[in-house]
Amino acid sequence: MAKYKAYPEYKDSGVEWLGAIPLDWEVVNLKFVVNLSTEKSAFMDCRYVGMENISSNDGKYIAKEDISPEGASLSFKVNDVLFGKLRPYLAKSWLATFAGICSSEFLVLRTEQLHPRFLNYFSLTKEFIEQVNSSTYGTKMPRASWEFIGSLPVPTCSFKLSKIIATFLDHETAKIDNLIEKQQQLVELLKEKRQAVISHAVTKGLNPDVPMKDSGVEWLGEVPEHWRVSRIKNYAKIESGHTPSKTKSEYWVNCNIPWVSLNDSKQLKNIDYIEDTFYKISELGMANSSAHLLPARAVVFTRDASIGLSAITTKQMAVSQHLIAWICNEKFIIPEFLLLVFYAMEAEFERYTFGATIKTIGMDNVRSLKSAFPSIEEQHTLIYWAFKQIESIKESISKVEDMMDLLQERRTALISAAVTGKIDVRNWVAPDTSDIEVSQEATA
Repeated sequence: MAKYKAYPEYKDSGVEWLGAIPLDWEVVNLKFVVNLSTEKSAFMDCRYVGMENISSNDGKYIAKEDISPEGASLSFKVNDVLFGKLRPYLAKSWLATFAGICSSEFLVLRTEQLHPRFLNYFSLTKEFIEQVNSSTYGTKMPRASWEFIGSLPVPTCSFKLSKIIATFLDHETAKIDNLIEKQQQLVELLKEKRQAVISHAVTKGLNPDVPMKDSGVEWLGEVPEHWRVSRIKNYAKIESGHTPSKTKSEYWVNCNIPWVSLNDSKQLKNIDYIEDTFYKISELGMANSSAHLLPARAVVFTRDASIGLSAITTKQMAVSQHLIAWICNEKFIIPEFLLLVFYAMEAEFERYTFGATIKTIGMDNVRSLKSAFPSIEEQHTLIYWAFKQIESIKESISKVEDMMDLLQERRTALISAAVTGKIDVRNWVAPDTSDIEVSQEATA
């Protein structure tokens, strides 16, 4: 923020989390600068906005297929601020660009004392959201009350200045958002490169001059002539899992056996080797279920919800019925090569899935999965090459994601500084251009 000036004089706001404010600003309760609209409307031929339509942090509208609400919903007008009062959606605040109806989990705030865009930016500040979050009640779906939110202090200035601040933030955040979007595009390109490396390793090999043949398998296409095309089950034994009865409390004490379940899906998306699990089961529970202990270096594979999420176990583990495990005969197939095969089949798994609520792949289809298999020696070479490439791409993605985090932090800090008077933008004038330039300070 060093490039921006401070106001000439400040005074104590009397609110610890707001700190000092400019001398001619005031602090008032939110309910004195906004009106809470509670007008309801039955579902009509108008646009509906739910929590899923608003992104967190930046308060942008995401166009999605309308979900018809049940019963009456709140009406809103252009320039109303829709603020999510339900955790974890407290960071969802949107300045309405059209009129419609919205989820009752929004507060519909209307103001004439401050510019609506200023109010929207203030509702996105980390400090304001933390205050709201501290007041939430309820265990299943914690929410904040209007009584509390309406009593929160808001720094206020003249309507004219609030408009200048909002316009300044529109311009500056747009530049940062443009940079973030470019970084996101780069991440997508890197992910595509990763997938291309994996696909090349398990379908083409590293010798560009090797004779090729039609595999007869759509996702494989042509493969090296000397590779064998076969069902995966001929190279790796399929093992299923189970969940010990939840009604038997004695099965769920002294749990120390790692047990891979759908609760591990998030880490399975990001790791090659699974070392620990979200839940564990006991020896008694395992003995009284169809679950059993699997050896280390098994390739676990989700068959429900997200299909084909895979990793290699680093120790003995069990799996739930929502996963299967492939036990590789390492004379013929190396677990890391099979892992690469499953990574390459990401799009193929979508073709096999069925089920309206929870996607699943049937065991008959699991048993019919095919791949192409080079010799063990060639598998070792391909594994070394592919994982080296993948690690380099991962490092690049990590650096880009770190940059996006820094840009988002800058965006958040800039908004907070402007709407609380920590920086003086009274003399700021919008550039005479419609193009959003990448400023030097935004890339710092």
